[in-house]
Amino acid sequence: MDHRERFQRLIRRVSPWEIETFHLARDAMIIAAGNITSRLIGLLRETVKSELFGSTGPLSAFEAAAVVPIQLYDLLVGGMVSSALVPVFREYADRLPELRRLAGAVLIWVWLMMGLAVLLVELAAGPVAWLLAGGLDPGLLSLTAALLRWTILAVWWIATAGVISGLLQAFQRFTLPAFTAAVFNAAIVAAALLLGERLGVTALALGMVAGSIFQVLLQLPALHGLWPQLSWYHPALLRILQLYSPVVFGLAVNQIAILLSYHLASRTGPNSIAWMRYATTLIQFPLGLIVTAISVAILPRLSRLSVEARQGKESMEPFRATLVAGLRMVIVLIVPAAFGLYVLADPAIDLLFQHGRFTATDTAVVAGVLRGYLPGLIFAAIDQPLVFAFYARQDTLTPAVVGLICNVGIYLAAALAPTLFRPLQVTDLAVANSVQWAAHALLMSILLVRQVGPMGSYGLGRWGLRVLIASLVMALGIAFVWPRMLPPVPPSTHLEEAVRLFMAGGFGLLIYILTLGGLAWLSAFRWSWIRP
Repeated sequence: MDHRERFQRLIRRVSPWEIETFHLARDAMIIAAGNITSRLIGLLRETVKSELFGSTGPLSAFEAAAVVPIQLYDLLVGGMVSSALVPVFREYADRLPELRRLAGAVLIWVWLMMGLAVLLVELAAGPVAWLLAGGLDPGLLSLTAALLRWTILAVWWIATAGVISGLLQAFQRFTLPAFTAAVFNAAIVAAALLLGERLGVTALALGMVAGSIFQVLLQLPALHGLWPQLSWYHPALLRILQLYSPVVFGLAVNQIAILLSYHLASRTGPNSIAWMRYATTLIQFPLGLIVTAISVAILPRLSRLSVEARQGKESMEPFRATLVAGLRMVIVLIVPAAFGLYVLADPAIDLLFQHGRFTATDTAVVAGVLRGYLPGLIFAAIDQPLVFAFYARQDTLTPAVVGLICNVGIYLAAALAPTLFRPLQVTDLAVANSVQWAAHALLMSILLVRQVGPMGSYGLGRWGLRVLIASLVMALGIAFVWPRMLPPVPPSTHLEEAVRLFMAGGFGLLIYILTLGGLAWLSAFRWSWIRP
């Protein structure tokens, strides 16, 4: 038998389920490759900020001001890209003149909305700053307002870049859009290094504006053949609004929750917003690198399978199987990441942020906040594919309603409950976020099962239990070896710290893989004895 015949026999033995899982993993890796650059530069951005500004009040003022343009973009444009722009743009792929006119109409109305938002924030910067960080002292509150007048200018360019990204993604031109976030972060790093000593945190605000402009310029070469033709109206605009209206409600609720979190954090101390920001950066890395990549890869498949099920061409079984494939990949990657971060929180934060004005006390507090976030990280990771499954079924109302219940109601209840016994602490807010994420994921899973049917036959529960056991063994192994890897005479160099952290992580990964493989072998061995 030659190699070709052996290969063909091997292919025949591979099930469609395994082939689909392979394709999903391949696409997720491609998307992750685009995300990892921006995430790494984002970590560099936080390291530079910690070196130059530590966890001081002025940095908290910048973080409060920086959240406004990002929130406005997420509210008015960001969610529209995946939920409405890409599907509608794709429908006009064979009618390029119509597509260009539609893209131009979208751009004009986005420019008008963003221009109005910029004007309103510029005029009301003081009250907006108080809403964001009312617990800061008057001097820091004035600084927040001044920084806000700079950072809000970025939203116009960020929104323009978002529409262009949606247009390019509709034609599968993913390369340049994938690096827009990297360019944005790089501009902030450059501005901080070049202007930080002279302008202070204002340099970070200027970097945001420059980075948003570079996001647009980066994508222009990929627009060949797709240049928008400016127009005030196109019939498809109404359809985009219909698709997006439930999503924008859910995003508004989420932004309100973020504002509440920042406001509560400002009342626990002048450094709390910065501490929360550092911890959030660390949990956003695995979410952006792993979960977003898998969710983006799974969305078009779920959309196609949902349409086929509605048309009677397929049952819901392929939909459920594809969703489970995505969830299995999320679980096998995110659970050990959460356990590893929990054990190595202090040395990781020490290595990344404890430079310059960022002290050992800051490291201890940020590590505590991070550990409060980590239980919720697992639920937040599982939740995102579930939300995309609802979007694929063209049901955007259910996630919006669940978000209202969890992101505001349950979060506030969990955050304020400790105040019945003692003053509010910044770690309480992290734990409240975990409770919120867990409640959201559980509600979404229950409601999705009611729509598409149970998914227990795919072994997702057994898979999750194996991953949990393997992750726990890994965490215990890391906790055992880490104290024995510390040098007898501190302090050590950053390179030595990085090598030790890398070795501990590699050791933990080896334990995780071996344990997970051993559990799989035991399961197969058990079933081989039970089956006749």
